[in-house]
Amino acid sequence: MVSLSKGQSVRLEKTGGGSLTRVSMGLGWDVRKAKGLMGLFGGKGEDIDLDASCLTFDSRRQQIDQVWFQQLASRDGSIVHSGDNLTGAGDGDDETISVDLSRLPAEVQSLVFTVNSFRGDSFERIENAYCRLVDLTNGRELARFELTGSGSHTGQVMATVTRSGEQWSMKAVGMRTQGRTFHDMMTPIMSSI
Repeated sequence: MVSLSKGQSVRLEKTGGGSLTRVSMGLGWDVRKAKGLMGLFGGKGEDIDLDASCLTFDSRRQQIDQVWFQQLASRDGSIVHSGDNLTGAGDGDDETISVDLSRLPAEVQSLVFTVNSFRGDSFERIENAYCRLVDLTNGRELARFELTGSGSHTGQVMATVTRSGEQWSMKAVGMRTQGRTFHDMMTPIMSSI
C-alpha cells in the first residue's frame, strides 16, 4: 500500500505485475467530537453527511457520466456506488464506489473522485477522513490519501484515476472547494484533469 500526499501519483498494477481489472474507491470519516462539557459527557454533535461521487471524462475532457447518491450506477454498469451514508458512523469505509476497469468504455480516459458535504457542514467538523483505492480481486489496499486538515470548505476533489494505454495511475488531488454536490465543484474538477 502506498500512502499518498497531495499531488503525488502512483501507477496502479497488481502485485507481480499486470493490469488491474476491478477497484474500489472507499471514503471514510468521523464526526469531530464535541469539546467542553458536551465532550465530557460523550456528546459528539450532529451527524455529517458526506457524499462520494465519481465522474468520467474522455480525452477531450468532456464529461461522459457521473455516479453519485442520485445515480448509483453508470449507464453502462461499470461503476457502482454503495449508497448514501448519512452519518459517517461505524468503522471502515462509509461509502464506496466500485469500478470495473475492464468494462469501462474505451473513450473513458479519466475518473475524478470527489467528496462534498450535502448539508453544507464544513470540514472543520470532520476528522479521520480518507480515501483509499482497493484491488477488488484480492482486497489489497493499493493507495490511501488522508483528507487531512480541517477547514471551512464543504467539498474536495479527492483523486483522479487516469488511463494510459492499458495502465492506470492514481493522483492524490486534495483540492479544497465549496459545494453541496459535484455540480457546484465543476471548475476545480476540470482543473484536476
